[in-house]
Amino acid sequence: MAYVLTHTRLHHFCLNAADPAALGDFYRRAMGMTLSARGDFVCAEAPGRTLLLRQGKANTFGFGAYAVGDAAEWEALVGRVKASGGSLPSPTPLLADAFAVRDPDGNMLVFGRVGPHDDVSQDAGSLPARLQHLVIATTDVKKVLAFYTEVLGFVLSDLVTDDQDDVTAAFLRSDAEHHSFAIFRAARARLDHHSYEAGEWIRIRDWADHFAKNEIRLSWGPGRHGPGNNLFCFVHDPEGNWLEISAELEICEPNRPVGRWPHTERTLNSWGQAFLRS
Repeated sequence: MAYVLTHTRLHHFCLNAADPAALGDFYRRAMGMTLSARGDFVCAEAPGRTLLLRQGKANTFGFGAYAVGDAAEWEALVGRVKASGGSLPSPTPLLADAFAVRDPDGNMLVFGRVGPHDDVSQDAGSLPARLQHLVIATTDVKKVLAFYTEVLGFVLSDLVTDDQDDVTAAFLRSDAEHHSFAIFRAARARLDHHSYEAGEWIRIRDWADHFAKNEIRLSWGPGRHGPGNNLFCFVHDPEGNWLEISAELEICEPNRPVGRWPHTERTLNSWGQAFLRS
């Protein structure tokens, strides 16, 4: 059986920020997070979601940190990374026994060892939204996709292809959820967005009402994606980062065949307007 990730989830995410303190204040207001200092980072956290903000160029990828919940999976991952050229020191203060790797575009992912993952309970009065996936853009989807599947062991759920059969998007999973990472084709390599899974569809309403109360305008949605079949809405933070609230993301069977979708607006939003990256 091929080596794959099946017990791994996004644990936290680091954004580079021109003004980490000001950006942290936005996430406190928009996402109900509390702020604290963690070394060189501003840590923004609430039940199920944690962001690290550090000084750097605005709207750029710091690193994504994934927690591996199975001992055998951890050992296989360490072996695959070592065989591919080795790992880097981990930059995060939040995961012990962790290492980092860089993909072909230079994006950094961190993997750490934890016990079996349990969903984090919510505080009373806190809207649920677990940090769930990251999305990058690249000029070469196939090259980056090969790294994530062949070296790291992410599982391909769905591909989007254009009229020439070139891949324009790939959705990758590391447990039963349809994707915990995705890759879009674009004119340059960059961060695309990060996403929070709210659970039931009615939570899209609740989050939209929350954003409205705080005078944060929706930049896209509500809508429904084809790949993943989830409902969504998007907002921008003050430094241009795009964040998504998602609901009812598809749960995949282990042997689910790879889906194929056309590169059309309807694929990215069956309800209407979509933002095609290329």
